Amino acid sequence: MTIPELLGLSCRDLLFRHPYLVDFFAAQGLPLPTGTASLADYFTDLTTEQLDRLGHDRAALKAQLLGFLNQMESFRRGIKQPVRKVTVLGGRDKNGREEEARLDLRPGDVVCVVGPTGSGKSRLLADIECLAQGDTPTGRRILLDDAPPDESTRLSGEQRLVAQLSQNMNFVMDLSVREFLQMHAESRLVEGVEAMIERIYATAVDLAGEPFTLDTPVTALSGGQSRALMIADVACLSVSPIVLIDEIENAGVDRRKALALLVKQEKIVLMATHDPLLALSGDRRLVIRNGAIAAVLETSAEERAGLVRLDALDRKLAELRDRVRRGERVTLDDGLF
Repeated sequence: MTIPELLGLSCRDLLFRHPYLVDFFAAQGLPLPTGTASLADYFTDLTTEQLDRLGHDRAALKAQLLGFLNQMESFRRGIKQPVRKVTVLGGRDKNGREEEARLDLRPGDVVCVVGPTGSGKSRLLADIECLAQGDTPTGRRILLDDAPPDESTRLSGEQRLVAQLSQNMNFVMDLSVREFLQMHAESRLVEGVEAMIERIYATAVDLAGEPFTLDTPVTALSGGQSRALMIADVACLSVSPIVLIDEIENAGVDRRKALALLVKQEKIVLMATHDPLLALSGDRRLVIRNGAIAAVLETSAEERAGLVRLDALDRKLAELRDRVRRGERVTLDDGLF
């Protein structure tokens, strides 16, 4: 939008189309534009005293308003130039030896990170999360579309490229689930806030497998419920093209549904896991040893075939867990042993 186009709008239309501009006028201490008069008339009617107090002339104030509007519209639409490739360049292992690795990731990729506890899986995710540039203990560097990210991309809190779901998702704010989702949806300037809240909530309950309500305080959610809520929030509302998940199998959520949901959004998904079902569900497995990527394994056709049998076994184990939780007995005739 240009300044002439902006000034040609009526005050009523301006705030109807861009309701967040209420904050601009409030921050400036200016009366809110109302009625059918044009915005040009509004600026003409501003007094010399009002302009002197702001330290602006009319032209500067118009330019500031237009800049705020364009910035908010850009933010509402999300990241303008989606990342087409993320590259991880090797650093060094815990003994300082060179990590001979280069990993290219593209939208829709699901890459699992495997290795013993303490091997450095979480450190790899952290390096990607902060878009490391040789400034972390591993010395790794992360490229976006074959170029280092600029500092504004690394430090921006508004349009983060990476969403990370850690093992512990603890809330400290005194909000209900509805209030939390409403706050996030409004901050993203989405259209249809109530519909978005319902969508995220329904998805979260489906993932968690244990019911909660929109009026439940987020601090009262169980570990599985809070992780399910954040996974649903990332999948449905986050514009971040990269999702990092640390041991989703410990989250108390339906991990297969969660993974399918994230893959459907065409995001780059990296998942640290000890779960063979999840590890074989990815396109590749990164094997971490002593803080470094020791191997990159493509999931073979044989492994994918075995995944069908593994999935059937997993469903039997899930049924067994549910029956034990319900206090039922399990016998050999059930076919679960």
